[in-house]
Amino acid sequence: MPLNKRSFMKYLARLFDLAVLTASIILVLIVFTPTKGMTLTSFLAMRITLGNCLLFAILLVIWHNLFISCGLYVSKRLTTQLTQVFEVCKATTLGAVFMFVLASAFHLVVMQPSFVLVFWLFSTLMMITGRVVARSLLLALRSRGKNSRFILIVGTNERAVEFANQITGHPELGYQVVGFVDDDWAGTQAFEATGHSRSCTFAGLADFLRLNVVDEAAIYLPLRSYYEHASELVSRCEQHGIAIRFDSQVFKLQTSHSHSEDLEESSQLLAVAGSAELLPAAIKRTLDCLFSCVLLVILAPLLLMVAVLVRLTSPGPVFFRQTRVGLNKRQFSIYKFRTMVSNAEQLQDQLLGMNEMSGPVFKITKDPRVTSLGRFLRKTSIDELPQLLNVLKGDMSLVGPRAMSLRDYQLFDQDWQRRRFSVKPGITCLWQIHGRNSVPFEQWMELDMQYIDKWSLWLDLKILARTVPAVLRGTGAA
Repeated sequence: MPLNKRSFMKYLARLFDLAVLTASIILVLIVFTPTKGMTLTSFLAMRITLGNCLLFAILLVIWHNLFISCGLYVSKRLTTQLTQVFEVCKATTLGAVFMFVLASAFHLVVMQPSFVLVFWLFSTLMMITGRVVARSLLLALRSRGKNSRFILIVGTNERAVEFANQITGHPELGYQVVGFVDDDWAGTQAFEATGHSRSCTFAGLADFLRLNVVDEAAIYLPLRSYYEHASELVSRCEQHGIAIRFDSQVFKLQTSHSHSEDLEESSQLLAVAGSAELLPAAIKRTLDCLFSCVLLVILAPLLLMVAVLVRLTSPGPVFFRQTRVGLNKRQFSIYKFRTMVSNAEQLQDQLLGMNEMSGPVFKITKDPRVTSLGRFLRKTSIDELPQLLNVLKGDMSLVGPRAMSLRDYQLFDQDWQRRRFSVKPGITCLWQIHGRNSVPFEQWMELDMQYIDKWSLWLDLKILARTVPAVLRGTGAA
């Protein structure tokens, strides 16, 4: 599913490495060119042949795959800096060896052993420097509570406690333990003696997941004796779209697009439920930022005019801010133009009997709290435009499941519906183009699951293209 911060950082690392390789080979070519005294200008003026371009492209593709096989793009939160340096050296050494073999096969006179050695030195030093700088910046952010991931530990044995101590002892890694889950067993007293405590039992896990922000669940159960129990836990986490730590071959995930990541120097793997291919997901986030910036600039006169009209036509603030539930149940403030009277939320309880929507959502076609200007803004969806700021902040995406209010989320009664919170909410979605409030709640949730399971850039583009006519028709708007 759409891009998260971890995937975005991997994408940047890949682009950085390809740029380093390209820069290194150009610099070394200038140094080792047969023509003495060649400058960068004269080098760039050289004739570029199709064969040379093809050969260089083959080199880049092979280097890139070598780096992937060497594990350069898996999460490094729990690996040491020395280990990272070793991995880079191993990857660039393999790349240099392959370059030498390819040069010998194609009789490339320039790429002598000294050429390959200098290329290896340049590329290795630049890649290590880039990673050291990036790691230092990330550690500084994480030690201040930024870029944190919340992890739930299932099990209370020695391995589980050791893992928790490893995380809590290094806050700069960016992990926070939200709790332990286990039933009473022979080792419960030994576990409690460590100073840790259980957040819930297995029976209370479902309620815990509904009420807390959890990004990952680390399962430390003896799989031989707890296999069925662990499988049930995995299924429940999958329903919520929560990433799971375990050997990805042990369980069979049905709705997840799983991939493995080495999160520490052990055999444990991370199967990520609802993850997307890296490049399309990175493009999605890039387009979110680009389109939001462009639209905010283009629509600035309209936004200013609407703000003035809202202020003049009814007492109260220009913008409506409300707590919504976002990625992995994180709460954020959504921005919209105010379309109701200023005390609308306080009046909602008096109108519950008029609710026309099924499920936990509250909607009234002719809501008495809506102002005269507000009806027009809702009909045209102009009131939604300030959400472009939420997209820029990273709380939302242009396309994704509709952002739910905290009240509506608390009324959800089906766990499978909560998987919609495993991705960022969006300004528009399948529900928006299929009739909005005229769509029953159950069908709305099914559309959200369909979007998550079948997500692609092409699907996003189709939804964006169909949003404009859907808004113009005003079907289901309230």
